Amino acid sequence: MSDNRAVVVDPEAPGRLVLRPVAEPVPDRGEALVRVRALSLNRGEVRRSGMAPAGWRPGWDLAGEVTRAAADGSGPRAGARVVGLLPEGAWAARVAVPTHALAELPEPVTFSQAATFPVAGLTALLALARGGPLLGHRVLVTGATGGVGDFAVQLARLGGAHVTASARRADQEPMLRQLGAHAVVVGDEIPPAPKYDLVVESVGGRTLGTALGALERGGVCVTLGVSAGAEVTFDAREFFFAGRTTLYGFYLFKELGSEPASVGLRRLAELVAAGQLAPHVSLERPWTEVAQVAQDLMARRFPGKAVLTLD
Repeated sequence: MSDNRAVVVDPEAPGRLVLRPVAEPVPDRGEALVRVRALSLNRGEVRRSGMAPAGWRPGWDLAGEVTRAAADGSGPRAGARVVGLLPEGAWAARVAVPTHALAELPEPVTFSQAATFPVAGLTALLALARGGPLLGHRVLVTGATGGVGDFAVQLARLGGAHVTASARRADQEPMLRQLGAHAVVVGDEIPPAPKYDLVVESVGGRTLGTALGALERGGVCVTLGVSAGAEVTFDAREFFFAGRTTLYGFYLFKELGSEPASVGLRRLAELVAAGQLAPHVSLERPWTEVAQVAQDLMARRFPGKAVLTLD
């Protein structure tokens, strides 16, 4: 029997997530075998776990070591420290990962830092790219204390933008200014002024509705989450009257068709290694506590990212 284990949905268990023995991964020619050392949680996969049938295996983000390189010769060598992304099933002791979704880690970058890159880091990186060159532009990041928001504020600042962060509570302002935000707006409404060239929007509801009215001429609002609600009403006249405004629907796994995940993962790793980007790991626990950490994430008991480590 295999000694490989994975996080599996069990509707009868508290929190619905348990560790169970699973079959050994069988890699395709373009896949490397990876021993997982750390993984991180995202609201999307945790939300799906709450509805998924028994036996479903969640997990997008992973970091670890290559135990066997891909048979086709692509990707990192055996022994390399890597970060990777899977569409599901990443939360396991051993996984097979396509080399186009793997990047080698520079020495200073830890497994825990790297585990935060795939979904949150790539989403922020690629969403910001929808706004073109950021230098001198005004960027608004909503849900800025979340995993994606945290990366987006830092990356937008790094790109030379004037960055405004939106948060639910006034006590979150010092943290957001420390991240690099030039300004902070509090509450679920975005004021109609100032106007923004790019909005990275993960909240939905009233926030998205009012953000559309705060776009500059030719501005883009990238919508990528609905943490406050999927139903949105907005002033259409205000939106089109600005002129050439765009609402862009962003889903990471659809975006990766045009550029492999390995490219962005490598960029993020190099920025962290250079000290220009700092992943915010606010919770680090052994993966045996996955059910509790998942519940704490959904209840917003911590900002930034939660990372689970494997012994």
